[in-house]
Amino acid sequence: MSSHHHGQLSKVTIAGLIVTLGIIYGDIGTSPLYVMSAIVGKDAINADVVKGAISCIFWTLTLQTTIKYVILTLRADNKGEGGIFSLYTLVRRTKFKWLLVPAIVGGSALLADGIITPPISVSAAIEGLKVYSPELNTVPIVIGILCGLFFIQQFGTSFIGKFFGPLMMAWFLMLGILGISQLAGDWHILSSLNPYYAYHLLQIHPSGYLILGAVFLCTTGAEALYSDLGHCGKQNIRISWIFVKSMLVLNYFGQGAFLIAHEGKTLGSLSTSNPFYAVMPSGFLPYGIAIATMAAIIASQALISGSFSLINEAMRLNLWPKVRVKYPSELKGQLYIPSLNWLLLAGCIGVVLYFKESGKMEAAYGLAIVLCMLMTTTLLNFYMHMKRYNQFFIYTIITMYLLIEFAFLAANLSKFTHGGWITLLIASMLMSVMTIWYLAKKIRARYVDLVPLAEHQQKLVDLSNDDSIPKYATHLVYMTGANNPEEIEAKVIYSILQKRPKRADIYWFVHVDVVDEPYRMDYKVIHVAEDDIIRVDFRLGFRIAPKVNLMFRKVVEDLVKNKEVDITSRYESLNKNNIIGDFKFVVLEKFLSYENELPLFEKIILNSYFLMKRFSLSEAKAFGLDSSSVKIEKFPMIINPPKEVNLRRIQ
Repeated sequence: MSSHHHGQLSKVTIAGLIVTLGIIYGDIGTSPLYVMSAIVGKDAINADVVKGAISCIFWTLTLQTTIKYVILTLRADNKGEGGIFSLYTLVRRTKFKWLLVPAIVGGSALLADGIITPPISVSAAIEGLKVYSPELNTVPIVIGILCGLFFIQQFGTSFIGKFFGPLMMAWFLMLGILGISQLAGDWHILSSLNPYYAYHLLQIHPSGYLILGAVFLCTTGAEALYSDLGHCGKQNIRISWIFVKSMLVLNYFGQGAFLIAHEGKTLGSLSTSNPFYAVMPSGFLPYGIAIATMAAIIASQALISGSFSLINEAMRLNLWPKVRVKYPSELKGQLYIPSLNWLLLAGCIGVVLYFKESGKMEAAYGLAIVLCMLMTTTLLNFYMHMKRYNQFFIYTIITMYLLIEFAFLAANLSKFTHGGWITLLIASMLMSVMTIWYLAKKIRARYVDLVPLAEHQQKLVDLSNDDSIPKYATHLVYMTGANNPEEIEAKVIYSILQKRPKRADIYWFVHVDVVDEPYRMDYKVIHVAEDDIIRVDFRLGFRIAPKVNLMFRKVVEDLVKNKEVDITSRYESLNKNNIIGDFKFVVLEKFLSYENELPLFEKIILNSYFLMKRFSLSEAKAFGLDSSSVKIEKFPMIINPPKEVNLRRIQ
């Protein structure tokens, strides 16, 4: 993404603020649908519990969302991009290599959260229909909406995306108006602004601590808010948050006033068991349900898009198998990952079928995301040290948030047996994939046999000029993983000189380096041997898709324009007619040789890696190479060859 584009995003405009409402606040904005019903549960309504819970909600939104994320964490942007992987790329330059662990745990937890958010938001919205038909089975309706939502991903959401901002504006205004309508009858609930009520609830009430698990649901979207930073810019987020928080707080206080007015009753005895819908005038209810459903769909859409971006970053950081990425619209940054889309849908349907209603899904919600928040706090600590923040300030802030988040973690752990295990299981599976992929790449890199290019330079020049060998291609392009331009893999030299001598007029060595800046797109050209060997290094940001075919063509065009290379065919008849020579790409793919004697741990890691590789994209497709001009060569990967074979000759 260009700096101009980021400049556009960072400008505060009315249009920018409305777009921000549609992209950023879906998850946190739909929390009033289920938070208060989760807090009250099936118990009789108790005024002290309600006031204490409302106080907890207000101070959680203030401390956790406003101060930690909107004010502090948004400062940790990587060229305008946010999210846990962006934060990791900022701090990985430090000497602490283990910082990859919180990045993997946090990224996996955020993805696991993406499987529970669409079902709980859509279910809570649709359950408003039970006012009219208490026996209504909402499961088929919820699954139908989710199937439709995931189906349209492949076509892009740029058209419907234009309506997200205005719809969310209507949603937040509705929240505020509904809240004020209840407060007008009794303003006493505003005394809950006093943090004493939160303290009183946690200290005195026997279930006060467990209520924290439900309170935490009000801030689960804060992490997604940081992840979507690149779409809107921090100033638009900070200014729009003032409006969003005001509307959320008004609605929570309004629901609190309504509940206190019905003290002693249970939610089941009210017109609807969800206080969010109970505060609505009966004539407005159908419109309220429709707006809530749209807001839930927008919240789900934001999380799906965020999951695609997260996996795309993970692939570029070598933490995920290479999978197909599509770009369904011209909208900058919008992408579609088919395999992840259908996996998420399967997970969402599984959650809906297992829990059936939003009240039961609340048990599974929150446990994974509090882990993600703890990981962000860990990385933020190192970021603030790196930026030389005041030491006292760092230790005060980090200690405060570790205490808050560990309290939320302890409260959420009580949900483990009630469904919390599902999100932790999903997060653990995702962590395993990322860890195996990363470790396997490390093991492979350790055993790559690199040789000095200078030692073989003359051999390649001689081969290029040897008319006795049939020409393999005019231009032969090898993808190389060697970071040092003066080195090349021994397998590349073996492929050119020995496997079958591959004579070409020009040998090109292309290397792709993933850098810590999100949208960087640079290249460097080194003429190793004039007219015979050229190396091209691409430096691409971790959010840029490596479309090597297109990028290489652009490099060649620039070199021709600058008269640095002649790409016309060297065949006499073709050269005379200015016919451009052919380009052939060679990609070396490794497989695990049977001739290895590996330690058990490395054997498990590599076997798992190569099993996953079967389901991932080939190296050629991962580099975005045109299949018609690519030759795949497979090489056995011999990491630890067996000791000498004791074979004896007999007469």
